[in-house]
Amino acid sequence: MASTPHENDPASRRPDGGASVAPPGEGDRAAGSEGGSAGKGAAKKLLPVVIVLTGVLSAMLVVFGLPAVNGGPHHVPVGLVGPQAAADALGKQLDQRQPDGWEVTSYPSADALTKAIHDRDVMGGFAPDGQTLTVYTASAAGNPSSAAINGIGNAVAAQQGMEATTENVVPFPEDDPNGAGLTAAALPMIIGGVLPAVAMVRLFPGHGGLRLRLTGAVLFALAAGFALAAIIQFGFGSVDGTYWTTALGLSLGMAALTLPFLGLESLFGFTGLGAGIVVMMFVGNSLSGLATGAHWLPNGWATLGQLMPPGASGSLLRANGFFDGTGAGGPVAVLVAWAVIGLLLILLADRRRGRGAEGKDTEAVTA
Repeated sequence: MASTPHENDPASRRPDGGASVAPPGEGDRAAGSEGGSAGKGAAKKLLPVVIVLTGVLSAMLVVFGLPAVNGGPHHVPVGLVGPQAAADALGKQLDQRQPDGWEVTSYPSADALTKAIHDRDVMGGFAPDGQTLTVYTASAAGNPSSAAINGIGNAVAAQQGMEATTENVVPFPEDDPNGAGLTAAALPMIIGGVLPAVAMVRLFPGHGGLRLRLTGAVLFALAAGFALAAIIQFGFGSVDGTYWTTALGLSLGMAALTLPFLGLESLFGFTGLGAGIVVMMFVGNSLSGLATGAHWLPNGWATLGQLMPPGASGSLLRANGFFDGTGAGGPVAVLVAWAVIGLLLILLADRRRGRGAEGKDTEAVTA
């Protein structure tokens, strides 16, 4: 009679030489038990994943929603042609409507007021002459502030029985009267900082690729800045400034994003790059004030936004595109600082790699 597989398998024999046969269904129960344990382990991971994803989504809503919900005039500077007493009276009246919303300065003439608007000392103002109230705005400095100033002028004129007329001192170009192209530039600038950082690290890794990474980042910043400036100015017609100045400003903005991203990836890997992307995409982008102007954000948020590359790049683009560079000094300083920080991170990462390589070489020689 033919023997069974269990009889020929030494591992299946009992100590007395007899074959040991597993009870029917025992193997299936063991496999089922292992599968059940794995399923329970996976189930334990499910709840934390759901909680984390919900938290990320909630944080996104908070970051993007709070500036919109709390948006409004915050210490917006405006001018009034007339004595200081009249300016103080208007300031008190505006404070009753919107506390800390407006700051009113007296100017001796309409010419002085318009000069202050061009110099970016005020966002707009009012010039009464007895029968007419001329409302001066600068939509290119921020559409919401411009619309609010126009509304205040109409209300004041109605109270005093005057006719209101509006003069837009610094408007958007006719091809883009609402500045949509300016607003659309924020996200491409941030994404444009991510892509070269990833590409340069992957294509030119290690100490040997350091010069190529830096050269590539600078060349990309220049090329991207000039390309975006050409699209915004000649394609969209969204800015009126000197092309070369606008392009160089955008190039500096791209470098202020690309070099820190490159430094974070070089020093901390994709964890550092991911953290940088999250901060710039959600915080920097939402607080940039590119669509509204910094004065339309709460004070602390506006300050933070202007200290980050997206906000500083937007302010520099606005200064170069509409105000002949007036007010560009602060944004330039912020962007240069970010570019230098990124460069330092890159050099620090390269130095650490060099020390690690020297240590390995020393151990190899000693061995």
